[in-house]
Amino acid sequence: MTNPTNFIAIKTHLVWILLCALFAVGMLSAGSVYAQTVGKVIDLSGPLLARKSGGVVKVLTQTSVVEQGDLLESEKNTYARIKFIDNSEITLRPNTQFRIENFSFDEARPENDSSVFGLIKGGLRSITGLLGKRNKEKYKLNTPAATIGIRGTTFIAEYLPPTTQNVALYLGTSYAARDADRIDNLVQSMTDDTGGSEPIKFDPWNAGKRGVQLAQNNNEGGGGRNPGLYVAVLDGTIAATNAGGTQLYTAGQFGYVANFVTPPIVLPNDPGMIFTPPASFSTTLSEDGTGGGSGVGPGDVDCQVR
Repeated sequence: MTNPTNFIAIKTHLVWILLCALFAVGMLSAGSVYAQTVGKVIDLSGPLLARKSGGVVKVLTQTSVVEQGDLLESEKNTYARIKFIDNSEITLRPNTQFRIENFSFDEARPENDSSVFGLIKGGLRSITGLLGKRNKEKYKLNTPAATIGIRGTTFIAEYLPPTTQNVALYLGTSYAARDADRIDNLVQSMTDDTGGSEPIKFDPWNAGKRGVQLAQNNNEGGGGRNPGLYVAVLDGTIAATNAGGTQLYTAGQFGYVANFVTPPIVLPNDPGMIFTPPASFSTTLSEDGTGGGSGVGPGDVDCQVR
């Protein structure tokens, strides 16, 4: 016959084991909601903010980590270089909003690769890492005018928004998530910054005279250029795709996309893009063309595009 005291002790022990197991499961579940670290800031010349997916805003410093879902905002005169866990690099120019939409890299599981970013406004330089080398089709840079894909490359992209309202609308979605109706609604809802109530009418097959007028109202430091997406390819090939079609750009070429319904075009020369990070922002490329260490070397691609 079982001693009642021993029975109570055994029962208490089992309950304690069960509670510990439930606590462990709870901790694992809670841990899963924390954002995944995907890279860190390795060079910084001024204030850089990270708006977290939960609404928290953090001021980043050099060596700060960046996480899945972060919306990074560089302030005036701020350049920031971020190295991701696959050794790819993104360098942000001043007055830029850049979102890490979906980044996943495991060297042992290439089938799970994902590198999806969003350039909401401003400019950046992108250097392909290991992920882009083995799964080029998994890299995407979404912008309000087009989605950029790569063929293993280094490029500069700059987006000048036509209106502050356009930027606010884009914050809630990426180009990849839009359907035709939402694209149409977004176009029809745009108004200029002069206080007029008339919606902006874009001609899908022409940059449009309206774009020239909007450029004169642009306060984003665009130097009088039309609003839209500008690209410069330093190495390799990129593809810009939107509702108007797809355009390939190779090393040495410049491109322009007026909006997400106008076909991308090749520009005959430099449209006046400026990308001048501090001299200390050195980037060494490895022999395979991917981002390497932080020292100065023969593969240094810091440059001023004019």
